[in-house]
Amino acid sequence: MTSQHKPYQNYQDALSQAQGELLEALWQTEDDCYPWNPAEPEAQDYLADLEAGFSLFACQTEAEITSGSQTLFNRLHQCWTSLTPSDSSGSASLKRSLAERFAGVPSSWLDAIANQAQQALSMDISLADQLVLCVRPLLPNWTEDDLFVFARPWAYAMRGNQDFGAIGSVEWSELSPIEQVRLSLAIAHYTLTQLDNTFEDN
Repeated sequence: MTSQHKPYQNYQDALSQAQGELLEALWQTEDDCYPWNPAEPEAQDYLADLEAGFSLFACQTEAEITSGSQTLFNRLHQCWTSLTPSDSSGSASLKRSLAERFAGVPSSWLDAIANQAQQALSMDISLADQLVLCVRPLLPNWTEDDLFVFARPWAYAMRGNQDFGAIGSVEWSELSPIEQVRLSLAIAHYTLTQLDNTFEDN
């Protein structure tokens, strides 16, 4: 029976020894002992010496720090964008589809709407807000209220909701400003629908 309690006895001995060593460390009076009370004047010198040893940017200028941080942020951005749908094969397929359906629209315009649509779709906002968000950076001369008026047929499935695929094949420069706004919103609606269907399939 006594042999069954031997491991427990060893545990108690080890615990007592550890407690004794801890008390001894706490009571030692050597100069290099860690200051347990940081409010003491001696502690400030001790902590200042430690901080001096870990000064990482003491030899760097402000320009070097700015450049290094910019490099870090660029790498983080690359890592982040590599995880988003914008670099996926589905996004490439979407952009090809947009280029075929709206052949007369500049590719930079289509790419900008596609990129904005991916961001808009991740936000908890109404379809009208998503549509306006998709085209707002491309149409700075139009007020947000005007864009909401044009977006209403697409957002609420009113009679004015037409298929602008045909007009999308017309050269962009030949369209009136109003036609450009309407076509941009049609592209945004088409893009959001395609992205939404892709996410549902996944």
